[in-house]
Formats: sequence, C-alpha cells, structure tokens
Amino acid sequence: MVAPARAQRPNILFGYDGTKENESALRWAVEESRLRELDLVMCHCWRWPYPPGHVDARVEAIVQRAGENLLCEGARRARRLGAGGTVSTLLRREPVTETLVHESGAAELIVVGSHERDRLPVGSTAVQLPARTRRPVVAVRDAGGRYGLIVVGVDGSAGADAALGFGIEEAALRGFDLRVVYGAWEPGAVPDFELPLFTDENKLRETRAAMLDMAVQPWKQRFPEVRVQVSLLLERPRDALLTAARDADLLVVGDRGTGSLDPLLLGATSSTMLHHAPCAVAIVPRSRQAAPESPTRAVSWSRP
Repeated sequence: MVAPARAQRPNILFGYDGTKENESALRWAVEESRLRELDLVMCHCWRWPYPPGHVDARVEAIVQRAGENLLCEGARRARRLGAGGTVSTLLRREPVTETLVHESGAAELIVVGSHERDRLPVGSTAVQLPARTRRPVVAVRDAGGRYGLIVVGVDGSAGADAALGFGIEEAALRGFDLRVVYGAWEPGAVPDFELPLFTDENKLRETRAAMLDMAVQPWKQRFPEVRVQVSLLLERPRDALLTAARDADLLVVGDRGTGSLDPLLLGATSSTMLHHAPCAVAIVPRSRQAAPESPTRAVSWSRP
C-alpha cells in the first residue's frame, strides 16, 4: 500500500441502508478507510412513511430509533471488517442525495451502493449524487470476484485528467494494475476544426496518441510502482469502456467530458457507465486534482 502524497480530507462518507445489496458498498467503504487511513462516516437517511404534513410524534420516534439501531449494527460490522480509523454514524431524514451532498464537506470521497447493471433507476442516489457533489463518488454493485485491475477512461478533458489521477492513486493504494482507455471515435464531441481528423484514421490515431501520452506520462512518473497499460481505440468511448470494464474491479471516469454542455448533468458517457458497467464505477469531478508538473515535484492537487 502507498499513502497518497497529498493532504486528504479526514473521512470516507458512506451512504448506508443496511440491505443485503448494500454489503458490497460497505466492504468497499471500509477498504477505502483502511487503505487511506481515514475515518469512516456512515450516514443513514430514514424515510417518513406518511404523506407530507402528517404529524405523529410516536411513529416518528419509532422510525428514528429503527434507523439508530440499523446504524449501530452497521458500525459494528464496519469495525469488524477493519475500518482504518474511527467509525461514526449520522442519522438524517430523507432526501438521501441532498443529505450526502450536505455532509460531504469533510469527505475525501463518497461511497454508495448501486443496483444491478441495466436496472439503475434514473432517480437513484448513484445517478443523482455525482452530478450534485464536488467529491468523487464510488457507486458499488455486487460484481463478483477481484481482477486486480482499474480502468480509467480519458478523452483529453480536465475531467478525464482528474479521473486519471484518482484512478492511478487507487491502483497504487490497492496494488492493482491500471489500464487507461481512450475511445477516440467521438466526432460529435469535438470542435469543428478537428472534424477533418475523422476522415483520416492514421492522422486521428497519431494526434490522439500524442494527446494520450501527454496525459499519462506525468502520472506514470509520479506513481512508478503502478503497472500502466494504455489503449487507444478508434471506437465510441462508451463501447471501449464497457468492453474494458468486463475484467475490472473499478471503472473511473470524469463527471463531464469534452461534449458536456449542462453543468448540472453528468456527461453522457459517465451516465452510461453508471447504468451499464459490470463493476464499481467512480465518478470524479474535474476540480479535484491536476496532473503533476514534473517527476521531481510533489503532485499539485487543486481543491475547490
């Protein structure tokens, strides 16, 4: 394990609901806490079972007590699994997404559970949260065994560079390999002056290979212990990443790529990965970190 060479925020924030489907996310959050040597904050949001405006203090007390008991049991389990620091709990009333955004100020990253691939509701926390917070969000689904591989999608944008920094740091912490994937066939997401590249595949490949090397080299120099494979593919980004994710433990993408226009929405590729990737997905905001300037200087991490 390699400790991050930068100042970290003090905790991992975990959205806990106590369900069987949430177990993989709990284990992921505990491992992040242990590897990063950070506290773990487990947040549970209780749901009012009656229509808005209905008042019943007795029922409210029962529902809150049930939430407290759920959190206490979850915290005990997290400690048994080996959380790296103090395990604390937060009980809040729904809505979940707004609560996690509000509580994320001290969080290095946020971990939430996710539904099975292709069954993720549009309004779920795993979809809504990455578009609302400035912290990295890891959405964890139960995807089976470990492969020892992290895949990062890049496209030359600031968001992709932040994702690359997060992904290589995760690989260093976990002792995993890293595969950097650039699905370069995206004529609908480039400025007009680059459109002629898509009539000359050799020129497109040459141009994008230079861009990819420029993005990856500073991070490889900063983390020489990580084995990095680079893949430039003349495919749509979503197709290239979904194929690569088949053998990955974690897929990392930026929140918005080169084609995103609405700052309140996730990019199309990021949203597709959340819905269809077979593994855990990390969505990293572009403001989190910048590439290191040289191999001899400390990483420059910009913070919002």
